[in-house]
Amino acid sequence: MITYVYWFLLCALAIGLFMAFGVRFGVWKFGTVLAFVVLTVGTLAYYFYFEQVFVKRYGGVMTISSVEGQLHLGSTWKDDHLWVESWDPATNKCHFREYARSGLLEGSVVIDNCNPLTARAVVPTVPTP
Repeated sequence: MITYVYWFLLCALAIGLFMAFGVRFGVWKFGTVLAFVVLTVGTLAYYFYFEQVFVKRYGGVMTISSVEGQLHLGSTWKDDHLWVESWDPATNKCHFREYARSGLLEGSVVIDNCNPLTARAVVPTVPTP
């Protein structure tokens, strides 16, 4: 819901600036350029900052895809970054991938010999008196 409000306000601001400079002051070219700049900056701000903030803090919606051939194990948030764990049965490795804002500077951790599906249950030993 918050995402729709953001896009509505951004478009309303761009249209308002376009109309204000075009109709009121008669400077249509400047109004068009200003509206385009506002839409461009607003779109970049959404994808580089607001997307994961909206999802985590305000209940927005974000879609990511699993890597082909890997099984999803879990997800967690660290600050405003989403970390997703998956397992590759072909190589027997677990991958932790960070989905950072805008897809830039995403981290990755690989754990060798990680097979979560055949993990043995640890049975606690009780000392006999």
